Amino acid sequence: MRARILYHDRCFDGACSAAVFSDFYLKKVHPGAELALTGLFHRANQLFDESQFDGDENAIVDFKYSPSAKVTWWFDHHQSAFLSPEDEAHFRADVSGTKFYDADYRSCTKFIADVAGERFGYDSSSLAELIRWADIIDGARYESAEAAVRMPEPAMKITLVFEAAEEIMTAKVIPLLTSYSLDEIAARPEIADCFERLYANHLRTIEVIRERAVDSGPVVFFDLGDTGLGGYNKFIPYYLFPDSVYTVSVLDAGFRTKISVGSSPWAKSEPEHNLATLCERFGGGGHARVGAISYGPNELERARQTAELIVKELSSPPA
Repeated sequence: MRARILYHDRCFDGACSAAVFSDFYLKKVHPGAELALTGLFHRANQLFDESQFDGDENAIVDFKYSPSAKVTWWFDHHQSAFLSPEDEAHFRADVSGTKFYDADYRSCTKFIADVAGERFGYDSSSLAELIRWADIIDGARYESAEAAVRMPEPAMKITLVFEAAEEIMTAKVIPLLTSYSLDEIAARPEIADCFERLYANHLRTIEVIRERAVDSGPVVFFDLGDTGLGGYNKFIPYYLFPDSVYTVSVLDAGFRTKISVGSSPWAKSEPEHNLATLCERFGGGGHARVGAISYGPNELERARQTAELIVKELSSPPA
């Protein structure tokens, strides 16, 4: 028995979701199964490649729904989980008992642990630390913007490695997540060395954003499209501009051009705009409090135009 697990790559919750599902699958579904891991990214005009579903069973966790008959397990918690109304109707009609969706969960990791426990008798207590931190990180439940930016905890260090390492590290670390503590993983030489290098870049990125950011009241906007930066810690704007409510940024990641849209977990007033709904209008999606839009490579000007429209809309009360 060979199971293919597809997960949201360069994402702490995606990695933890894959780890918890792997543990559940081996303990409650097919003990002794061979597991294969595949990371997925959000891209423009995204369609699943059927050749990715090459296992005897195929699972997608923390990522959009596929109606493929080859997909036997699915867990997600994003508002924008479905690529089309037809995909959502396909899910609603499913009677397999192995596909689950709940947008009220902060993290897909906890969602998997809870469903697997309630439906299949899975005991996730050995992974309690992992599940707790996935909920903190994906739910942006840090005690402060400073803590989110300074990254004192092992889980935060591992998150930076997942999100920013030149070599994609997620698939290498996922098998460790079920056998070692986060502190032990963060202390491994290959992780610790990578973090130190990335953290130095992170500190430089703070200064780049400080220089480029335009603070227009509720919205902080910055364009990193010509900087060579493919990503940044999404809490930097709220650390630098604590009175901001929303942030909008443009990035050129090479294989895609990305507009990131977020809201501050520490905003003095509750954000009024649903950012997933807003991003869906431009082909993106996400959660109510954070979303993104992916365009193709070499579409930087299009991304800038879209970002300008979003900044304008977020600067006004919702209609």
